[in-house]
Amino acid sequence: MNLKSSFIDNQSIRLGLSAKTWQEAVHKSVEPLIESGAATEEYYEAIIASTEEYGPYYILMPGMAMPHAQAGVGVNRDAFSLITLTEPVTFSDGKEVSVLLCLAATSADIHTTVAIPQIVALFELENSIERLVNCKTAEEVLAMVEESKSSPFLEGMDLES
Repeated sequence: MNLKSSFIDNQSIRLGLSAKTWQEAVHKSVEPLIESGAATEEYYEAIIASTEEYGPYYILMPGMAMPHAQAGVGVNRDAFSLITLTEPVTFSDGKEVSVLLCLAATSADIHTTVAIPQIVALFELENSIERLVNCKTAEEVLAMVEESKSSPFLEGMDLES
């Protein structure tokens, strides 16, 4: 699963959105995947239930969350989406997030071996959160994904498929 291809195939980059609650923000991050058929409303409900039970375990760094739930539940195919918010939302732990990169995976292996390295590579770019929030077009986000491909986290990975 290739981050850039997934964004393109699912038309799943949405920029400059607004949400009043973290639940609304998570729903907006899942919406492109529902629209493309990669996931269902059941996946959104699984993320909310999991968050309510375990807390926002998917906030990976200040300003950024990777909403996801148990692999396979409400997921038809592996996919990513990315949204940015004009104003951050606050999660139950008090952390604010303005970039949500949703992961829908059919298996747990996808999370660790394919998704996480690509996400780490993107967010290790200097000022990644600020840069993503300032992106005005999907092409600008895709250019950042392309830039992240030189990361040592992706060494030896076949990202063309």
